[in-house]
Amino acid sequence: MSRLGSAQLAGNQFSIWIQLRGSSWVEAKEGKFRLRRGRWIAFEKDSRPNVQADHHGLCIGLSLSAEALQAIIRFTDCGLYAGRGQISLRDARTALRLWREVGARATANDGIDMATLRPMLLQLVGFQRDIAARVARCPGRSRVRKRQVFSRLQRAHLYLEGNCDRVVRISELAELTSFSSWYFSKTFHGLYDESPQAAAARMRLEQAAELLAGTEMMVGEVAAACGFDNCCSFARAFRARYGMSASRYRADAAQTDSAKSPVVAGKASLRTGT
Repeated sequence: MSRLGSAQLAGNQFSIWIQLRGSSWVEAKEGKFRLRRGRWIAFEKDSRPNVQADHHGLCIGLSLSAEALQAIIRFTDCGLYAGRGQISLRDARTALRLWREVGARATANDGIDMATLRPMLLQLVGFQRDIAARVARCPGRSRVRKRQVFSRLQRAHLYLEGNCDRVVRISELAELTSFSSWYFSKTFHGLYDESPQAAAARMRLEQAAELLAGTEMMVGEVAAACGFDNCCSFARAFRARYGMSASRYRADAAQTDSAKSPVVAGKASLRTGT
């Protein structure tokens, strides 16, 4: 998609989306996300994501059948999981080239075989290398069981990221993963080194910091947008995490941006002159 284009994945397939330029808004079963340049996001089979590019946005996506997911495991002994992350400009360009090659061959051959898809799949696995390293920490006697548990927990982790505007209950996450609340909380903590409650609080405060630095929303509006009932509880939580008030954080962020702007302006004028 590009320039206000949108796409909705209605089929029951795993999907991964890569933002090459601008940004996109993504809404899925796991919540709402802002996908910025150089970032990717992946969803499980029944997530049904709806992706909307902004005015300058360019986003590519790939939906993968169960056969393709099994092929990845055969090729690499790794799987693909729900989650999101960041890639370099070089990797983004490579992804675009491989994506175009797959599309061209699919059109020419009226379908895609695994040999054609393999380079793209291998690159997607590379995107998730750091995430997949946690699989070994999951409970389970077999590699297959560990992957199953990890897949469910990754989806819950993504669900927390997609619902930073409210307090998420443990019962919601347990239902999403089909685990008991006790087993889910214990396994989540063992995998991510923090409880689900602590992870949710951290993500909401990180979202608040991003809004303070990147928008003109009032502090009270930021607090409400991040699921805090009142400004006092938000102020205490924000100071405890960042060591300063929300207003001071915004002022420091603005000062940092101002210090960078002359350099950016110089580069812009140089390009115009050439």
